[in-house]
Amino acid sequence: MTTSLKPRKAILPKQGKAGRPISAFIEHHFRHFNAASVVDAARAYGKHVDDGGLMMVTIAGAMSTGELGLSLAEMIRNGKVHAICCTGANLEEDIFNLIAHKSYVRIQQYRDLTPEEEQGLLERHLNRVTDTCIPETEAMRRIERLVAEEWRGAERSKERCFPHEILYRVLKRTELIKNAQIPTSDSWLYAAMEHNLPIFVPGWEDSTLGNMYVAGCLTGEFRSAYTVRSGLEAMMSLAEWYKGKSSDHPIGFFQIGGGIAGDFAICVVPMLRQDLRQDVPLWQYFCQISDSTTSYGSYSGASPNEKITWEKLSVSTPKYIIESDATIVAPLLFAHVLGW
Repeated sequence: MTTSLKPRKAILPKQGKAGRPISAFIEHHFRHFNAASVVDAARAYGKHVDDGGLMMVTIAGAMSTGELGLSLAEMIRNGKVHAICCTGANLEEDIFNLIAHKSYVRIQQYRDLTPEEEQGLLERHLNRVTDTCIPETEAMRRIERLVAEEWRGAERSKERCFPHEILYRVLKRTELIKNAQIPTSDSWLYAAMEHNLPIFVPGWEDSTLGNMYVAGCLTGEFRSAYTVRSGLEAMMSLAEWYKGKSSDHPIGFFQIGGGIAGDFAICVVPMLRQDLRQDVPLWQYFCQISDSTTSYGSYSGASPNEKITWEKLSVSTPKYIIESDATIVAPLLFAHVLGW
């Protein structure tokens, strides 16, 4: 069974002590095991920020297609997030959803699809992410045209830009916003653009827009890949950000999923300390939400204590691991931090 996704009006829960229905529910019911870890991590997150700390949030998986923007955008607007490291897919899929939400298709029995039914989705130009299909024509190809114009403009001006800087420019275009299919308040990337949030994107070529850019370079549409700054440069930019901010603020690390988004960002600290011999502080808070359970050789499923040996966390760093589905846990934890 397939259904089209329907856009919704932005509705924010009441705030303040008398109107914290989500937080109150979590506090009352989430008492043990992974549930208790959600409460503990949320309280420590809130304390870290309230005490003047900054928070790096890393996003792996397909959280943008899972519409994490409904809660993450509010976290950004309320000063609870200060930098983001994400995959190229999460960067672009938030903007895909912004402009093409009405054409998305949900597959309610996606586990039962046959190979032939999957082929049918391909022929309809529907790219499936678990239960949600991203429409190629309405989302990917439409954004490709707008982004290509920005790439060409940067190339003519001999500018070099990070992927998010190009998308920030696209989001400021009247043509895009007037045709948005969800409220911009539900887009975490739009909120990040409004606050000029630093975003670090490792391995951007492993994304739809990254593939399109490479294709343009191979066909000669773009003169070279020089216009888009690389992951190595992103690490250099992250190092400068961390050095500058950590001199005045403790910086925490909130990791959604595993993979390159988390691994890339967290290793900036041992790089600065061990390779550059610079006396920067370790991460001052750590939480990971992941369904990758601890196993042999799995970094995504490694316990936080393992990171002590890599000089990323200290013995005294508040550490939390929540072995659960981030699409369920992250919005609840964010709601608690926001006082909803």
